[in-house]
Amino acid sequence: MPTYDIGLEHVSLAFATKTIFTDVTQGVFEGDRIGIVGKNGDGKSTLLHLFRGAQEPDSGRVTKRGGLTFGMLDQRDPLDDNATIREAALEGRADYEWASDNTSREIVEALLGGMSLDAKVGSLSGGQRRRADLARLLLKDWDILALDEPTNHLDVVTIHWLAEHLKNRWSKGQGALLLVTHDRWFLDEVCESMWEVHDGVIEPFEGGYSAYMLQRVERDRQADVRETKRRNLARKELAWLSRGARARSTKQKFHVKAARELIADVPPMRNTLELKQMATSRLGKQVVDLVDVTQIFEKPQGMADIDPDVAALSASASRVDVVNAMYAEPQLHGSVEVAVTDMTDPRLVDAGVPEAVESAEEARKKAEAESGNPQLADDREVRRMNTGGETIGGGTAATDSDDDTAAAGVTSAARKVTVSGREILDDVTWLIGPGDRFGIVGANGAGKSTLLKLIDGTLTPTAGHVNIGKTVKFAVLSQRLDELEKLGKYKIKEVLSRYKPSYIVDGKEVTPGQLMERLGFESAQLMTPIRDLSGGQKRRMQLLLILLDEPNVLIMDEPGNDLDTDMLAVMEDLLDTWPGTLIVVSHDRYLLERVTDQQFALIGGKVRHLPGGVQDYLDMVEAIKNGKGLPADTPGFAGTGSSSAKSGKGKAAAVNAAASLPQSASRIVPSSEGANNGENSTSKLTGKAFHEASKRVNAIERKLAKLEEQKADLEAQMAAHDPSDYEGLNKLNEQLTAVNTESDDLEAEWLELSEQLE
Repeated sequence: MPTYDIGLEHVSLAFATKTIFTDVTQGVFEGDRIGIVGKNGDGKSTLLHLFRGAQEPDSGRVTKRGGLTFGMLDQRDPLDDNATIREAALEGRADYEWASDNTSREIVEALLGGMSLDAKVGSLSGGQRRRADLARLLLKDWDILALDEPTNHLDVVTIHWLAEHLKNRWSKGQGALLLVTHDRWFLDEVCESMWEVHDGVIEPFEGGYSAYMLQRVERDRQADVRETKRRNLARKELAWLSRGARARSTKQKFHVKAARELIADVPPMRNTLELKQMATSRLGKQVVDLVDVTQIFEKPQGMADIDPDVAALSASASRVDVVNAMYAEPQLHGSVEVAVTDMTDPRLVDAGVPEAVESAEEARKKAEAESGNPQLADDREVRRMNTGGETIGGGTAATDSDDDTAAAGVTSAARKVTVSGREILDDVTWLIGPGDRFGIVGANGAGKSTLLKLIDGTLTPTAGHVNIGKTVKFAVLSQRLDELEKLGKYKIKEVLSRYKPSYIVDGKEVTPGQLMERLGFESAQLMTPIRDLSGGQKRRMQLLLILLDEPNVLIMDEPGNDLDTDMLAVMEDLLDTWPGTLIVVSHDRYLLERVTDQQFALIGGKVRHLPGGVQDYLDMVEAIKNGKGLPADTPGFAGTGSSSAKSGKGKAAAVNAAASLPQSASRIVPSSEGANNGENSTSKLTGKAFHEASKRVNAIERKLAKLEEQKADLEAQMAAHDPSDYEGLNKLNEQLTAVNTESDDLEAEWLELSEQLE
């Protein structure tokens, strides 16, 4: 038996209702970088607790090399609420101690940037506490580092930084890493081997997540396992990994030929054209149009109910002894003059203007007292979430021009109110069409939550307006589970009985119970009360109930929270056949690129198209860090923006340009000034170059498929050929060699182009 630095020796462990491990022997050597995957509840976190010594096995033992140090990031932090961040995360280090070392300074700025070191831990949000605990752990030297869901509450930029930090933390062959996470990109980027925890065992695999998927599919194929559903999901996941070049091509851990053989009969992820046609028939031509939208929040305290991330960062920044962030998100501050006839105007209320907020509260109390209906004040949000055909917002901002004022429909008796403060959106026009599948990324505090609320109509823009199509029916999968809390006392069966008896999914008729099973529930759980479900089960039930409501515009805010990798694949598979418009906000770049067709970044007050996927956003961030600034807006793909447009001038050109484009295609339309500024984007392989490279990749894939057919045909001819005809066999062999050579060259070109598309 090998001598592990830390290991399990014939360990068995069972809880009251579940067996976790059965006679398991497995361990960690110095230099290992191990990713741990498995279903929720199968024992991933328990495994780390066994190594840590916080959990004792029923039988067997945990061995540990003498003097070994083991550091662990648990899902529940041990920080003292009464301690300051300096005491809890920095453990009393003075500023000169951590700031004088490049590594420790980078850790502090990346994780504690924008936070006051004198703030009490008890006053921090859940995400800030998580960052503080992670910083505490990374600032120490450990022989073995175990991280349980380290990417939770981190944005895309910080996740990318953490991956680079872990890859470079130790020299090759030194230290060891155990990583439990549902972030598949992170697993592929950091890990060199994988452990799958399932059915009481730990099964090892060589390579990162991509290689694990290949080996898992091959294992299932050879063993001809009975878990057909699980196998097919894994094969579909592998098809995505090998066909999607972005974010995976730089770390190919399996050969293209081997992967192609396993996925030869797997259909495309989704028929985009067919889904758009279905979506158009259900939605009509107009879905949501943001036209010349500017959103400003006047006071930090007014942000609490609008964008918690923005409010939290602003509150932190107001304290003393604030850590400089490694990356400072570009923040705009501006002002807009709005003409109103009533201080309860929703543009002012939603912007957090104190006088307007007070007036709206007085009006709400008065209406409630007169009607005796406490729900009256909240009907605007309910109405907007369930009906379409509205225009949200009052159009343009007020100006000194009588003509402009008349055009905006504002009377001379209107009061002009100046709204000044943090600007989340700066004169953006974004038209979302039927069947569009959009992903949105951005740093914490950039205003992604604000953008989603502008889209669904629950927030009124300070300037500009949002047009919602007449046939639109929204559904929002939020990060919170408030909707399910109201159903806590009811059993799953009782909740499902409120919906239709059958639905059509992927051309087949299914019942709510069958959909429930598809999302990982068992029929025996039908009698389980909602309140007794785990966090991951509640998340899946939330998605199920939303889909049963049959919306045609689905907005998902961090849909991957609390789901394991297998359940993420199930959710993605279900969304592949969903024909409506899909808007997803997520820090999980794998999930974002997997379920959406185009990605956008909310940065610097603009919604910018990312033709190269999330990597384009990271390139923008790197440019900002290096002092280069953001690339110029690209006509047709970048947010509008000019100071004159805010005052109502030059807007007609943008709206007319938007109207002239096909309604079925989503686009961001620039103003005439922004479109003609003569500046070019600095993004890598954008525009024509990216288009040509993509065409070439598709052509290579088609050619490789034909070459495989030729190869199979030649091999069949050789098998059937007369063995004594050496000349004929030699000719066939020469043809086969030529096909193999051409195939190898094309595969090499495919990989090279894939890296450029990255």
